[in-house]
Amino acid sequence: MAHINLLPWRDERRQEQKKEFLTILALVVFLGAGLVLLADRVVNSQIDNQNARNEYLKTNIRELDKMVAEIRDLQKKRNQLIERMRVIQELQGNRPIIVRVLDQLVRTIPDGVFYTSLSSDEKTITINGVAESNNRVSSLMRRLDASDWLQNPNLDRVSAAPTYGDQATTFNLTVQVQLPQAEEGTGG
Repeated sequence: MAHINLLPWRDERRQEQKKEFLTILALVVFLGAGLVLLADRVVNSQIDNQNARNEYLKTNIRELDKMVAEIRDLQKKRNQLIERMRVIQELQGNRPIIVRVLDQLVRTIPDGVFYTSLSSDEKTITINGVAESNNRVSSLMRRLDASDWLQNPNLDRVSAAPTYGDQATTFNLTVQVQLPQAEEGTGG
């Protein structure tokens, strides 16, 4: 029988398989490194893209915040203007009322009573004056109470005033301004 030596052939085959294995291993390593680098670049690109979008949003948010502040400032100015208009309208509406109240004060004053000063605070009028007697002060208070425009006269002080006469008195009273019912319904 013939003797065939297979050892050199096996060694060559092992060397070829080892070389193929190392080649394939090198290709896999290079391919893996390439894929890792590619994935890194894709992820970094996505991160950069998202950061750019975030910066765009931040810029727009800052602009919108400025606009919101401007709108709030405009609303504040608008509210101030509305308040001024309301005050002016209120003053315009109260002009005839003041004239009527002063007219009522003149119409209700009895003979022998003289006003020395009048002052007004909101809907309260303070009257200082001189009367020939206490009865005249009482008559004034009754007339003020009977008026459609004035109510609740309150006598704060009465004192003798001999410089104006034997029975003369000085007085201090307050009276409330009240719109008549028909005037309140129509708004003045």
